[in-house]
Amino acid sequence: MTAAFHVLTTGYADERVAGTVTLLVDGETVVIVDPGMVADRRLILDPLAPHGLSPQDVTDVIFSHHHPDHTLNAALFPEARFHDHMAIYRDDVWEDRDADGYRLSPSITLMTTPGHTAEDVSTLVTTAEGLVVLTHLWWTAEGPADDPFAPDRDQLRVAREKVLALGPALIVPGHGAPFTPSASTPV
Repeated sequence: MTAAFHVLTTGYADERVAGTVTLLVDGETVVIVDPGMVADRRLILDPLAPHGLSPQDVTDVIFSHHHPDHTLNAALFPEARFHDHMAIYRDDVWEDRDADGYRLSPSITLMTTPGHTAEDVSTLVTTAEGLVVLTHLWWTAEGPADDPFAPDRDQLRVAREKVLALGPALIVPGHGAPFTPSASTPV
């Protein structure tokens, strides 16, 4: 079984900032990853319609980390469960769990990857194209090679190596378009 993934809006980080927001569909599981800052909320909501989805159809939201540029628009999805590095949240229920290895569906798994922050989570998605990793270990394919906000550069390097060792077909970075990792991908 494989999941489908669709970039709803591609992020950027320059004079302005927006996170890359992604839709994952695996059977009945409909996931939005990093519904953060964007120029207009319609950039997140309008692309759902061509997939036959509304905000109420979203079952889960994943936060790669808790910076506003990745979380600000979470409330757009009123029926969703919310996932981070340590728990699942829904309404007034807080369920502690370790994110590392947590499976949302047969093709969608979380992996802890501290780097950009100490609490980062990457989303591993098995697709028809191969493994896709949604992560903030890289901002874009172009860099920065050395994350200026990473609290521990060695921790970032180890997490990047962990992701690259999986042999992903694509990496969806925090603020850019998906890219195919290569020998020149920063570690």
